[in-house]
Amino acid sequence: MRDPRLERLAEILVNHSLRLRRGDLFRISGPALAAPLLTAVFREALRVGANPFVRATLENLEEIFLTQATEEQLSFLFPLLVEETEWIDCSLGVWAEYNTRALTGVSPQRQTLARRTLRPVHDRFLARAAAGELRWCGVQYPTQADAQEAEMSLEEYEDFVFRACGVEEDDPVGEWLRVEKSQAGLVGFLSRVKEFRLEADGTDLTLRTGGRRWINCCGHENMPDGEIFTGPLEDSAQGQVFFGFPSIYGGREVADVELTFRDGEVVEARAGKGEDFLRTLLATDTGASRIGEFAFGNNYRISRYTKNTLFDEKIGGTVHLAMGSAYPETGGLNQSSIHWDLVLDLRREGRVYADGLLVYENGRFLVE
Repeated sequence: MRDPRLERLAEILVNHSLRLRRGDLFRISGPALAAPLLTAVFREALRVGANPFVRATLENLEEIFLTQATEEQLSFLFPLLVEETEWIDCSLGVWAEYNTRALTGVSPQRQTLARRTLRPVHDRFLARAAAGELRWCGVQYPTQADAQEAEMSLEEYEDFVFRACGVEEDDPVGEWLRVEKSQAGLVGFLSRVKEFRLEADGTDLTLRTGGRRWINCCGHENMPDGEIFTGPLEDSAQGQVFFGFPSIYGGREVADVELTFRDGEVVEARAGKGEDFLRTLLATDTGASRIGEFAFGNNYRISRYTKNTLFDEKIGGTVHLAMGSAYPETGGLNQSSIHWDLVLDLRREGRVYADGLLVYENGRFLVE
């Protein structure tokens, strides 16, 4: 029996997130485990007259590739993938895990090599998106593994996912349009700020954003959504920051991350768990040790931490910083083969100053 909420989510993705049009070449990608959502989106895409195709992956293929491929194979960039990135008008990535820790035992160096190989495709994808040539979105399909990671039952996790996406609203698209309007005012205010200072337990960090563009995220590139972000000036980060939430990247968990910045670059890095992996990530390339994104999470339908960045970075009352590549549409210049979001909880004793003025306290903006 099909869950009717999947059909409603497919309608939101096709008609609001991607604004799919007749004739669009539309790539739908995700694991076979997410077949119910892949199918629902495929059906809705046909209904609006687009030309959809599905790239479905199988369990364990990534692990097999990363552990058994030669260095030559890890360095091979498939020409078809390059061409596909040039041709598609829209792309939907559906995330669903068979096992959230399947890559824990894989060499970080081999993962880094594979990411470097794909960097030209990654950079071209972002460039086309920034130029308005490509529309994209990422969405979560609830699975047992993701529910277990979030310490929920599958039924509870399904309710959590669909609620965060606004599926159960009477008018889901109208709700995301309301979010867009609400956040537009904040974008206007933040765009006039030149310097931010973040204060919290273990954190005293200054960033400059003058001249950069703030992006209003209201359900187009992520679902769920609810954030506003920019790319800070690459040499501006000064001070230290402590991330109390654990983060999972490439199947590995890193917890209690402490970073110290000088002139925009990480000069000290510590972690209570996964410190060696943290250092490996930051050494991936020259851009990996600089901040590519600075963002406020504004989705107050999400209030609990789940070890899933798609949701955690949107938690109302948080800020997140991404190490690595910037999104070109912000004007950010940092380039890297990684983009790793780290979430800073400001709901207790957290403050943000904008050009010296207190504008955010305990997880809430103090300005209209």
